[in-house]
Amino acid sequence: MRGHIVKRNRAVKGKPRYKDNWNIIIELGDDPQTGKRKQRWFSFRGTKAEAERRLTELLHQLDTGTFINPGKTTLGEYLGKWLNGYKPNLSPRGFERYQSIIDKGLIPALGHIMLTQLKPEHVRNYYTTMQEKNANPGTVRYHHAVLHVALETAVEWGLLGRNVADAVTLPRLRNGEMETWDEAEMTRFLEFARDSAYYELFYTALYSGMRRSELLGLRWQDVDLDFLQIRVVRGLHQLRDGSYVFTEPKSQKSRRTIALTPSNASLLREYREKRRQQCTMLGTQLTDDSLVFCHYDGNPFRPNSVTRAFKNLADKAGVKAIRFHDGRHTHASIMLKRGIHPKIVQERLGHSSIQITLDRYSHVAPGLQEAAAKSFDEGLHPEKNGSVSHSVAK
Repeated sequence: MRGHIVKRNRAVKGKPRYKDNWNIIIELGDDPQTGKRKQRWFSFRGTKAEAERRLTELLHQLDTGTFINPGKTTLGEYLGKWLNGYKPNLSPRGFERYQSIIDKGLIPALGHIMLTQLKPEHVRNYYTTMQEKNANPGTVRYHHAVLHVALETAVEWGLLGRNVADAVTLPRLRNGEMETWDEAEMTRFLEFARDSAYYELFYTALYSGMRRSELLGLRWQDVDLDFLQIRVVRGLHQLRDGSYVFTEPKSQKSRRTIALTPSNASLLREYREKRRQQCTMLGTQLTDDSLVFCHYDGNPFRPNSVTRAFKNLADKAGVKAIRFHDGRHTHASIMLKRGIHPKIVQERLGHSSIQITLDRYSHVAPGLQEAAAKSFDEGLHPEKNGSVSHSVAK
């Protein structure tokens, strides 16, 4: 037997009592010099089934040379090994982002610290330094998310007693980071974009609230121009090596159906006919599996090229500079200002809950509460048209 688990009866100070404590014992064979049996002991807190799974993981790590000794391992060494093991949980694009944060952020700043010596102040100082270098709170929170899940794994594996990232207060998101256009700015931008190769894409983005990756991954089979609907079932991303990957929606709520506006549907009908003619000239055929927004030859648009064209056209139109993703915020804020129920906006955007929608967009529509109050009053006193008598009817 290469290893086994033994339950420890004594309680561990400061640990929840509903968790059992175990010793995981790995047999390393006899020492060739002394002839004595060699073992390695590990402490583990959890259920028996979890301890057995951890035993299996440890044996695999010892066999593959990926075993981590927390007392002799730096955070940088741990993060590198952890990410390789965590890779199956990430999309290709997500893995690149995690790797970039670890290689360019966490390891240069914290990688030299021993894993077991990492303290909340180390993490707090790292976040403070990021903000001093003008990193926005959203970026800091993304770095925190990567570090937190990595340290949480170390806790689950029994390498650490606690996740020190839990003791660090994160910076609050600033509402000012979100910029949007009003109706006039959006209309002016689309007028200048009319001759662009991305016109139909930009129009659909602003009229549907879809993400860039969702638009680029859209196929004609996902567009129902008879019932005026778009089904969001995948996204397209470009990796650093130039290759393209299609990914599943980020959550179940992101997999959704969006109602098209009549003008958007009309535009897409004309665009589909234009694409058919282009395919005929090239000797190819437009199929249900063809990308909606792509080059003449059917190859995908480069995401960065789309973003760059969006910015350049906004500059030419003389409208406020916003990010491509802020077109999504523009769609949501205009809908809310026009009295569309937040639940509908949540479903169109694919937010996991209505609370996210309310928290994110309440500040871009300052007149919503006033309009709601007026509407409530007018509904109860239609004959007053806003001029309400406070006398009580007898």
